[in-house]
Amino acid sequence: MPKAILTRRETFSASHRLVSQELSDEENSKLFGKCFHPNGHGHNYVIEVSVLGDINPKTGIVMNLTELKRIIHDVVMSKVDHRHLNLDVEEFKTLNPTAENIAYVIWQWLKPSLGALLYEIKLHETENNAAVYRGD
Repeated sequence: MPKAILTRRETFSASHRLVSQELSDEENSKLFGKCFHPNGHGHNYVIEVSVLGDINPKTGIVMNLTELKRIIHDVVMSKVDHRHLNLDVEEFKTLNPTAENIAYVIWQWLKPSLGALLYEIKLHETENNAAVYRGD
């Protein structure tokens, strides 16, 4: 049976502060620069959620895009859009909200709903920077 990757793109706005509890303020400042600003800074993020599966011979689809959109909105967007990630999202109260960690956390949130179909999370922090997570 043929397989395909299906991707849904969504955008959200959020702020964050990059800070590692394992580093001193001086080390954080040197490593993260302006991203270590005490009040944080914001991004217009783009996420791409990809699922991989068999193309259903009856429907011609891997998954209903309307259902994928609903899951992304319910499970991800409701938690991150127009939020300060460090302050408003439980996972980032202890985990540094880097692009890599945000992609990882989004995977963890989506895995229970998408199961084995979940293939990849791609998070664009800026038009020039992106992180990809494909599971453990």
